[in-house]
Amino acid sequence: MEKNRRLDETALRRLLEREQTGPEALVLRLAWLEGLTREEIAALTWDQVSFLDNRLELPDRMVPLDGEVRALLWKLHEAKEAREEREPHVLLSARERKPMRLESISRLARQALDRGDLKTVRLLDLRYDWIIRCLDRMDWPEAARISGVEIATLQLRFSASAPARKAPKPPPVQVDEFKLWKVLQAERGTTAGLAMWLGWQLGLQAQEMISLTWREVDFEAGAIYLSDREIPLTSTVRRLLEEEYARRKPGEDPHILLTEQSRRPLDLPRLSRITRTVLIRGGLERVSLRDLRKDDSRETENERILQKVLEQGYVSRNDVSELLNFSKTATYTRLRRLTDQKRLVRVGGKYYLPGTVVPPERHREAILEYLAQAGFAYRQDIVDLLHIQPKQCTLVLRHMVEEGTLVQLGQKYLLPQQEERKVE
Repeated sequence: MEKNRRLDETALRRLLEREQTGPEALVLRLAWLEGLTREEIAALTWDQVSFLDNRLELPDRMVPLDGEVRALLWKLHEAKEAREEREPHVLLSARERKPMRLESISRLARQALDRGDLKTVRLLDLRYDWIIRCLDRMDWPEAARISGVEIATLQLRFSASAPARKAPKPPPVQVDEFKLWKVLQAERGTTAGLAMWLGWQLGLQAQEMISLTWREVDFEAGAIYLSDREIPLTSTVRRLLEEEYARRKPGEDPHILLTEQSRRPLDLPRLSRITRTVLIRGGLERVSLRDLRKDDSRETENERILQKVLEQGYVSRNDVSELLNFSKTATYTRLRRLTDQKRLVRVGGKYYLPGTVVPPERHREAILEYLAQAGFAYRQDIVDLLHIQPKQCTLVLRHMVEEGTLVQLGQKYLLPQQEERKVE
């Protein structure tokens, strides 16, 4: 059929009315009403069907459940429970009750479409029509998120079929560094995570990543030696590479990025696919592996700041200015950005790692809770409670005393009602 031409909805509805039972009914609906590929249909398990949230939870996207599909799946699920069947896959062969093969799925769809006099329609065309219908009611980012297709690819392939959603050249991608940081932390031990760290912190291109071998990594010198340049290792990337090297078995392929199962070198399509999957899952549907390279030098500087905080416990603006040879304005801007991204917590003029101090917005609450239980406290008690510097603690306590929230008796701090009871 013509590329991405809209299908005859009336003919398809008539076919679905005819195909109410059997695996053909499920295959057609998962493709046309949920936009699943043949591979996704074959791999779909009951764990991925959320009747409570009304969605299909696929590895790289969440797809809302159409009411008609939900009703059919629920009926199949009840039948499965009645048979006490333990097979996790949704689509099973009628005879062997085993996961259906890809060829069988294609054959079932072909036979059903032929019966509906839709001989020029392929199974894949049903998914394409679903994407076009999605673009009728949602913008490009949302369609990309539920279809698992990059925005640029959607626009290239479907703009002519969805004129109402035709868009100008997309603006430059702005990477949400806080979301990216969370994704990278979650994927530290995976091949996709390592690839993204190599792109984000070292600026490696995708081709350089898949070609990289252990011979080019010098742990002692702390660098990667490519044919055209030397790349210093950041502390995080070095640690990740050391962990990956320690996991390797004798005689394994020398390439750094290997497939999880077969342990063979990654190719470009697979690298793009696995990184794309985790980025979408982390809410970065418009970001590609290529986009991570844009801020590599800035992130290297950020890594040095965070490493300094880790070693010293905190940093001041002067510490960062001396570390990176920054002006006062540049230092303040960088620290404010790291604070906004929640990668640092600011208390007065000091900056700490999250989780190592009580954030300023909770100082008052934490002190009041402590005094309500302990009765009184010395300054050092509050220092230990908030994990901040003594001078910073003095300022916090002085402010609370001046506003009447606390009472100071010598070196002790009490709640006002505690002092009244003491006088009585």
